[in-house]
This record gives sequence, structure tokens and C-alpha cells, in this order.
Amino acid sequence: MKQNQKVLRMVEMAMLIALVVVLQMISALIPPIAGTVSITLTLVPVVVGAILFGKKGGAVLGFTFGLIALINCITGLDLGGNMLWNANPILTALICFVKGIAAGFVPAVLYEAVRGKKEQASSGKKYAAAMVAALSAPIVNTGLFVCGMLLFFMDTLYAWAGGTNLASYILIGLAGVNFLVEFLINIILTPAIVRIVEVVKKKIN
Repeated sequence: MKQNQKVLRMVEMAMLIALVVVLQMISALIPPIAGTVSITLTLVPVVVGAILFGKKGGAVLGFTFGLIALINCITGLDLGGNMLWNANPILTALICFVKGIAAGFVPAVLYEAVRGKKEQASSGKKYAAAMVAALSAPIVNTGLFVCGMLLFFMDTLYAWAGGTNLASYILIGLAGVNFLVEFLINIILTPAIVRIVEVVKKKIN
């Protein structure tokens, strides 16, 4: 039985990894809603994995997210990311991986903290924990991206702003609109996330 559960978990993790890859590739093909940065559709499977498989699983899915984001930067599928890659490949890779891994690791930490002990967690606690985890992912992803840009790519930021107020550009053009869309997607899909997690955990157990 334990061996079957282990195989099932591996299959489910592989499916989530594949979903992260596909969604991140699709995200790169969607024109930016505002500014230069593409929206990401990848955070939902990352959060599902973080809830199902804990900090390690979340970090693995976040790493996958960061890797595909970096590949899109290198190949030019992500135009804004390609500008960063041409400016400084090492720092671009650093931003992609740090924000990606954190977007999977932090939701797992928060989920476990809000849920409490697994054996004593009520349905309400699990739902609240899933909500916190789902909403933390876009905050972490966008927040670390903005911090990375401010720390390492100020010249690029000024160029993208095109002479407009830098703070306004960051809040609206760089991250604001995309962040709001990603945030709303996670809010809307949180009930589905909870349902998926409940179904999968029943199969695993």
C-alpha cells in the first residue's frame, strides 16, 4: 500500500510539473496587459503542489516555474525578460529562481501554519489555510520581482518607464495590473484548489 501511495504521489507531482511547464509557456505567448511584463498563469498548480506536498514539493514546482521563466527570457518568448537577460544573465537567472522557489515554498509554510496540526484541522481551517496560501503566491512572486528590479536593474526600469514617474510605472505598468489579475485568478480558483486537494489527498491516503 505504501509503495502504491509513493508511486501515486510521484505521478501527481509529475503531472503538476508538466502543468507548470505548459502554463508558463502559454503565459509567455500572452501579450502584457500593461507595461512590459507578461502575466503568469502558473501559480495555481504551484500552490496546489505546495499544499499537497509541503515545502519541498512547493519549492520543486517553484523551481520549475523559475526555470521555464528563465528559458522564456533566454529564447525571447518573454520580451521583457529577454531585455533583462541581455543586460545581465546571472542576475536575471537569480531573480527567476528566487521568486519562483519562494512562490512555492512560502505558500506551503503559510498553509501549514494556518492549518495547524493535520489531525486537528477542521474544514474551515483548511479552507482558510488554502486561501492564505493561494493569495500569498502572487504577492511573493510580484514582490520579489519588483525588489530584484529595484536592486539590480534600475537603468532598465527607467528605460521601461519612458520618462514617466518611476513609482507610478512600478505600481501600474510593471506589476500593478498583472498582479491584480493574478491575485483575482487565485481568489476565484481557491475553492477549486481546496476541492482538488481534498480529492487527491483521499486518493493518497
